Amino acid sequence: MQILISNSSKEPIYAQIYVQIKKLILTGELQEGESLPSMRQLAKDLEISVITTKRAYEELEKSSFIYSIVGKGSFVAEQNMEMMKERKMNVIEEQMLIAIQNGKEMGLSLVELKEILTVLYKEDD
Repeated sequence: MQILISNSSKEPIYAQIYVQIKKLILTGELQEGESLPSMRQLAKDLEISVITTKRAYEELEKSSFIYSIVGKGSFVAEQNMEMMKERKMNVIEEQMLIAIQNGKEMGLSLVELKEILTVLYKEDD
């Protein structure tokens, strides 16, 4: 599991971990029942505080992406297909909002943004 931390990001480190693990689950790179690194191991690997990894895992558990068993570790939770679709839609919406904000900052019109989206969408066909 590859997690990259940006010290220059405005997003807190625990949130960066949360977002990246969530993405790995939503894209299927982490499968149901798969174990995650221990909080200590992840903290060591990322050279951060265990408190930070604990917070990220707690947030993932609150959002039902993972579950923990005392003494055994943390695991990817079973994902309801309807919930999975809803979560993926939320990810898409978040990413599109970022793209819209960047476009507005550059002075792009809605027509230009739609054109970019159309071109990118058709590239995968």
